[in-house]
This record gives sequence, structure tokens and C-alpha cells, in this order.
Amino acid sequence: MLSISNQDFQRLVTFMKKNYGIDLSQKQQLITGRLSSTVNAKGFSSFTEYVDYIMQTRDPGDIDTLINKLTTNYTFFMREKTHFDYLRDTILPWLEQTKKNKVLSIWSAGCSSGEEPYTISMVLKEYFGTKAGAWDTRVLATDISQEVLGTAQAAIYEEESLKELPKGWAQKYFRKTKVPGQYTVAPEIKSNVIFRTFNLMDPIKFRLKFDVIFCRNVMIYFDQETKDALVKRYYDATVPGGYLLIGHSEGLNKATTPYDYIMPATYRKQV
Repeated sequence: MLSISNQDFQRLVTFMKKNYGIDLSQKQQLITGRLSSTVNAKGFSSFTEYVDYIMQTRDPGDIDTLINKLTTNYTFFMREKTHFDYLRDTILPWLEQTKKNKVLSIWSAGCSSGEEPYTISMVLKEYFGTKAGAWDTRVLATDISQEVLGTAQAAIYEEESLKELPKGWAQKYFRKTKVPGQYTVAPEIKSNVIFRTFNLMDPIKFRLKFDVIFCRNVMIYFDQETKDALVKRYYDATVPGGYLLIGHSEGLNKATTPYDYIMPATYRKQV
């Protein structure tokens, strides 16, 4: 396994934080462990050559590989179920009552391989039922990685990732593929999600402000300054009364966040 010098480590740390918000300052061992094979596969003899290449070319495919090597895209359907229960029981009744134009604006930010936005879409389908056709319930799902977005758009999943779904949902919202143990998302759920590439360090300039933003288990890679700045951008992109849902292993600084704290991992913009 190759070793990375302190100088090259600091160059990579600075580059990743500035451009992608990812804090690697405590991850020197992880970098050498996860990237040595990539450095060798690219034909470089040292991390110095690799870091030079990454910083000079900024090739999207190589950046994608770098990000995916250093972050974890582990997820499954109905992960952190309390958020989906709260969406069904509290948020959607509020939106149904207040959204006169019947247009919802829900964002899955850092959507990874798609399980989260597809779960949201299933909850919406269950909640609105026969009234779903009268509503625009499309979910925006973004990630910085083209690789995981490709997986999300393919919408093919192993049976293991479906095990936390409520009874009957697998039969209702998935179809078996020709490969044993693999399932694909039903067309009406798949078509309700719009996937886009987006870097969370960029300004948020979508057409609509959001009723709900899911950003779960994403900010664990950011330092406090980066996290605070992102939450401020989320707040500005949230409608009055809208919600921000984060991972249960995460937390916002209650003294500085503009959102009101509702319960663990759940925040709301004042109405």
C-alpha cells in the first residue's frame, strides 16, 4: 500500500473541502487505505502524481471515483422510519391543507442510490391514494456523484434493501427482475422522482422553494463551518413552515441554526 506525505494529504484535504465540502482532515489513514489501489490502477507511482493530476485536470469521472471511495453510500428503503411516519402523519396533512395549487416541493439532497426519494414517493402515493393524480408530487433527488445517480436511475435493488418496507409495499411498488433476488421500482414510483447532479457547495437556485428538504447522513462529512453555511442556504430555500430533516446521527447547532427544533433530526422554518 502506498503512503501519502503530509504535504500531499493537506493539499487533498484543502481541495476536497473547498470544492465539495468534504472534511478529510482526520482521514489520512482512510485516504491511503481506500485510494492506494486507485492510484496504482491509474498508473501513478505516488500520491504526489495522483494529487497533481486530480487538481490539474478535475476530470469528472476521476472526481466521482475519488468521492465514492472516501464516502459511504450505504442506505436502504425506509431507513430512519420515524421521518417517513412524521411526513405521513404531520407534514403531508399540513401541506394538503395549505397548498392550494396542489404542487409539492420536496428535495432529497444527497440522495445516493435512490432509496430515500423512492421511499418518499411511496409515502406520497400511500397518503394521497386516489387523489394523487390531482397533485404534483414529483420529488427532486440530487447527488454530486454520477455513479450513484446512475444506480438510482436504474432503480434495481437487492431484496435485502426492501426488508424494512411496510407489509405489502414490496409487492405493490416493486417488480421482480429476471435476476433472482433483484427488484426494480414500479414505473409510477420511478417516474415521480427527478434526478439531477448537484454539488451542495453551490448556490441553491431551483425554481421553487422547498416544503421539505431531506438531507440525511450527508453533513457527517462536513466540518461545522461548512455545515452551518449549508443549513443557511437550505433555510433560504425553504418555504415558511417548511421542514429540514437530517440524519439521526447528526445534529445542528441550536444556538446558530435559523430553523426551529421540533424533535431529534427534525427542524422547521417559522411560519
